[in-house]
Amino acid sequence: MENCQKMTLRNKLDDIDLKILDIITKNARIPFKDVAVEVGVSRAAIHQRVNRMIDLGVIVGSGYHIDPKKVDFRTCTYIGIFLEKGGLFTEVVERLKSIPEIVECHYTTGEYAIFIKVYARDNEHLKSILSGQIQKIPGVSSTETFISLEESFKRTLKIID
Repeated sequence: MENCQKMTLRNKLDDIDLKILDIITKNARIPFKDVAVEVGVSRAAIHQRVNRMIDLGVIVGSGYHIDPKKVDFRTCTYIGIFLEKGGLFTEVVERLKSIPEIVECHYTTGEYAIFIKVYARDNEHLKSILSGQIQKIPGVSSTETFISLEESFKRTLKIID
């Protein structure tokens, strides 16, 4: 049922909604009055539509993005986690949530049951997170670590052509 709701959610967005999303995903700090001018509707209409998209769950979260390197988290790492049993997924994820350096966690298909993204100050810090915390979680059988040498680009999902 949830997948059907997600598939039909796109049908609840019209061209104006899509234009608004395109504009605000490029610059989340743009004033609604500027969005209104670009889209050709009132500021109140922009405000109402953005609130509606928040209520629908189309727009999630808000805030500022921190450059990890600027706050001395220089090592970006992806870690594949193998579990002793797939049924331990929920318990392991709850433990992973308590590790603040983990910024993403995905339940995946393929080799790993869980794939996470971690920021550490340096390799020593990464080692302490990996061997001192992640690998000690009951149910984690092993891990595979990939250090990112460079983030070549990052973008939000483009929803209109």
